[in-house]
Amino acid sequence: MRSTKSIDYQDIPRPVAAMAVEYPSGHVDSRHRHRRAQLLYGTTGVLSVVTDEGRWVVPPQRAVWLPGGTDHEISCRGHVSFRTLYVEPDAHPGLPSGCRVIKVSDLLRALILEAIQLPIEYDLDGRDGRIMALITDEIAASTAVPLHVPMPRDKRLVRICKMLQQDPANDGDLDCWAREAGMARRTLTRLFREETNMSFAAWRQQIRLLEALARLAVGQPITAVALDVGYNSPSAFTAMFRRIFGTTPSQYLD
Repeated sequence: MRSTKSIDYQDIPRPVAAMAVEYPSGHVDSRHRHRRAQLLYGTTGVLSVVTDEGRWVVPPQRAVWLPGGTDHEISCRGHVSFRTLYVEPDAHPGLPSGCRVIKVSDLLRALILEAIQLPIEYDLDGRDGRIMALITDEIAASTAVPLHVPMPRDKRLVRICKMLQQDPANDGDLDCWAREAGMARRTLTRLFREETNMSFAAWRQQIRLLEALARLAVGQPITAVALDVGYNSPSAFTAMFRRIFGTTPSQYLD
């Protein structure tokens, strides 16, 4: 049987290695790294991936790309049928250089599922090798989707960001958060933008939207989700979601 341990795929003499594993809801894969780059794709459930750079939320039909050597933690919401590709850094000249969430096209999804069925040491010069090469073509051609929130480096800002991630409905004003961080309001505003390239208000808005998307993707009702993450009504949430993502929550998930 194919191994479900990531370490067993790092030194396989092939440019791409594919692994399948099932994770229960609530599973946490603590902070670790791989030598190879990694494409994480869940056919069901929602993945949350945290690195030093930020947090990525990965609903079904999306995948997250992590360059080799990236320290990361993975948590699961809902049962996750997990499919991952471990890719040598030089497998394709156009592979992304940074972390990103991508939309998984019908073609890429079919290729990933087929890759799981191939021999681990597949024929490089035959059909199997062409499938794996086409996978790297598709990854290289992919574009990022906005399911990411950056993390600051300053420890005071990190602390309040983690508080908001745990309670996105917290609507404390900027003065309240400045006191929590032990700095002046103007300092918080300036430092937060310098370190995240976002205003504090925009960052908080993105955290709320990502948390809402993760909940909706595992079947929670929109009214409860909207109120739980800090919106006054489902219509206010839907309007903000449409403004950021260009469509309604249900259409986005479809």
